Amino acid sequence: MGLLDSMATRVAGGATVEFRPSGTSMVPLIRSRQLVSVAPVDPAKLEIGDIVLARVAGTTYLHLVSALDRTRGRVQISNNRGRVNGWTAAARVYGICVAVDGEQRASAAHKVRAERPTAVGHRLPAPDRTTAD
Repeated sequence: MGLLDSMATRVAGGATVEFRPSGTSMVPLIRSRQLVSVAPVDPAKLEIGDIVLARVAGTTYLHLVSALDRTRGRVQISNNRGRVNGWTAAARVYGICVAVDGEQRASAAHKVRAERPTAVGHRLPAPDRTTAD
């Protein structure tokens, strides 16, 4: 299991995670090894241009929403260089990038999925901080 798969599993479980993805497919929005924060997303609130953590044809990407087909409940995922990864079910869009290197992405804040309630007196865990080697 790779870094993005691991992060997708955590986000799907309701966690907000921080990690440093590598690669150049999202430059200049995200540069290699910049710290990103990804929170669970409400797929009904997605818009073209959102940066999401999604699985397409067995591969997990931190890429852009490039098209929406709401009638079929699917989302097209692409990188920032024009390459289309493909269509995926909205349920396979696990999270939305809410910050890059500590700079909040204002358009993402209202798209975060509501937290599941916790028992009285219990605190939600802090975001996971993971770096890729």
